[in-house]
Amino acid sequence: MIYYRQTEPPPYGPRMSFEDAAPHVFFDESARHVTTDKGFRLARANVAVREGRWFYECKITQGVKPPKEGETKPSGGKHVRMGWARREASLDAPVGFDAYSYGIRDVSGEKVYMSRPKEFFPPGEGIREGDVIGLEIQLPSEHLHRKIMSGHYNPAVDLADDDKPPATEAANIVRDRVPIRAKAHTYFEKIEYHTTKELEDLMNPSASSAVSEDPSPTHAVPALRTLPNSHIKVYKNGVLMGTAFENLLGFFPPASKPMPQVGAREGFDDGMLGYYPAVSVFRGGVAEVNFGPDFWFPPPGYSSESMDVDQPADANVRAVSDRFREQIAEDIVYDIVDEVDFWMQDGNSSKNLVNGHEKGDTAALAPGREEIKELVQDD
Repeated sequence: MIYYRQTEPPPYGPRMSFEDAAPHVFFDESARHVTTDKGFRLARANVAVREGRWFYECKITQGVKPPKEGETKPSGGKHVRMGWARREASLDAPVGFDAYSYGIRDVSGEKVYMSRPKEFFPPGEGIREGDVIGLEIQLPSEHLHRKIMSGHYNPAVDLADDDKPPATEAANIVRDRVPIRAKAHTYFEKIEYHTTKELEDLMNPSASSAVSEDPSPTHAVPALRTLPNSHIKVYKNGVLMGTAFENLLGFFPPASKPMPQVGAREGFDDGMLGYYPAVSVFRGGVAEVNFGPDFWFPPPGYSSESMDVDQPADANVRAVSDRFREQIAEDIVYDIVDEVDFWMQDGNSSKNLVNGHEKGDTAALAPGREEIKELVQDD
C-alpha cells in the first residue's frame, strides 16, 4: 500500500484548473484568464459545488464585438461560452455540448444544452466584448440528492427539502488513486468518470434507445434522475436575464460511473463530484473568471462575508471562493481518515517491520514514507 496526501498546486485559491482543461487552452499565471488559438476548447475550475446556491462571474475580455457603423451583425470571430459542467463533460467541445453541461452562447445569448440552442436573452441582446456574465446555480441538499439516487425519494414528502439527515449519515468518500512511477518519482492518477449510454441516447435518440420517458427525480434509470428545485440563473452586467435551466441532472453514484479499466470500485464518490464553473473559448476568445468574494456585479442577496456552512440549501447565494475553502477543509478531513485507515491496515502500530527492520519514529509520524522510498529505489 502506498500512502499519499491530496494537495493543490500553485497558484493557490479558486481558479481554472491547469490539469482539467483541453489541450491548446492557454492560461495566465493566475489561471483566471483562459484562451485558445483552436476551435472550441473547454476548461473547468478547480472547485466543485454539490449543494446550495453558488455564484461566479465570467468577463469577456476578447470576444464578439458590437456591429460596425452601418451594419447590423456583430463583428469578430472570437467566441466565449460559459456555464456549469460535470466531470464527464467533453473538454474538446463548448459548454452545453452534451448532457453533462449547461451553457450560454455569446452571439445572441442563447442557452445551450445537448448542442440544442434555444432563445433566452431578450431580442436584440447578446454577449459582447467587455460584458460580465454572472452564473448562479442552486442544488438541493446532499441528503435529498442521495435519497433520489437510492430510489427513496417521495415527491409528496421530500419536496420541501427540509428533512435533516440522520446523525449517523455521512458521505462515503472513497479517493481511489492509481500509482504511476516515472523518472524516479511516484505520481497518483485520479480515476475519472465515463459517460453513460442513457445520456448519450438522451442526446441522440434512436429507435433502439432505452430512454422511454423524460428525465425526472423518480426515473427508473439513475443517470436520468433530476434534482428538484435545482436551476441556473444568468445575469448580464448585474441584470437578471432569467432562469436558463431547471431540474438539473443528478451526479451522485450510481448516476456517475468510474472508468472501468482502472479497477475503480463501482459507485464510489471521491468527494469531487458536482457541477464545476466551466468556460469554453474559440479562436482567440479570452475570458476572465471571478469566483469572489468581491464581484464586479454582485447578485441580489449576496454578502461578501462568509456564511454558516450549515445554512439550508435555499439560503442566500454564496461565492464559489467560499466553496473552495470548504473543499480544502474536506480534503484535510479525508486525508486524516485515509491516514487512520492506512495505519489500521498496516498493523495498528508504529513498530511494524520493513525488510526485517523496525520502523523508526519518523515512520510513525509519516506512515507510508518508507514504502514510497523503497518503490522508487527499485528503479
